[in-house]
Amino acid sequence: MTAATLASAPKPRTAWVQPSILPGFPLAMGWTLTWLGLIVVLPLTALVIRPWELGLAGVWESLTEPRVLAALRLSFGAALLAALTNVPLGLLVAWTLTRYEFPGRRIVDAFVDLPFALPTAVAGIALTAIYAPTGLLGEPLAKLGIKAAYSPIGVYIALLFIGLPFVVRTVQPVLQDLDIEVEEAATTLGATTLQRFSHVVMPAVAPALISGFSLAFARAVGEYGSVIFIAGNMPLKSEIAPLLIVIRLEQYDYAGAAVVGLAMLAISFGALLAVNGLQLFLAGRGRR
Repeated sequence: MTAATLASAPKPRTAWVQPSILPGFPLAMGWTLTWLGLIVVLPLTALVIRPWELGLAGVWESLTEPRVLAALRLSFGAALLAALTNVPLGLLVAWTLTRYEFPGRRIVDAFVDLPFALPTAVAGIALTAIYAPTGLLGEPLAKLGIKAAYSPIGVYIALLFIGLPFVVRTVQPVLQDLDIEVEEAATTLGATTLQRFSHVVMPAVAPALISGFSLAFARAVGEYGSVIFIAGNMPLKSEIAPLLIVIRLEQYDYAGAAVVGLAMLAISFGALLAVNGLQLFLAGRGRR
């Protein structure tokens, strides 16, 4: 083959310039970017810009107020603790619903979705009635010297309630697709129950657990309705950051409310990056 023939021969297309099998990609991508820009990017841009009306010194002064720091510490601390608690609890519930048959299984499975369907205000009122000092569970806890409602413990309980379904529903499909024969093969090779769980089940379930944790954490950080009733809303003690934003908005302090929102956005974005990095790390180890 001559040099002229080689030069005139059509060059193979690279993967990124090959036309899509499905038609209408430019239109679909255009609408996707438009809606994402209007619904996500534009509001977040406004949130980032608004606090700087106070100037750098004003933003720092508003952000470092003891009341703001206490609210951020409670919101993110309780959300992190609740999400971490929901990981083993969600795995246990998903394992029970997937691996065992028992009377009322479908009813229990339906109850898992109850926090999704229940209005958050109704959930908050119900939790407060149960864990109040005169409630069904609050009274025996009060006799032990534990104040559940109207304290940070109440915030933690509410975030546990609304975050559990995210872990269960993320892990449950993975457990259903996990081949039991693989576990049985490990047993025949001499693996103990703990070894079978840690070397066969956990590697398959770990990415789903991380996803469920991130979803539960994200929901808990911004939760409002189910928390304000049981928290007590005492500044510097049981006041959450979303409530502080609402209070500042009611006081027409829009820039101050945006400062708290910007802090929550920055911390949440950092946590999201950390979770995604952990998922990429586990996926890289799984490919080795």
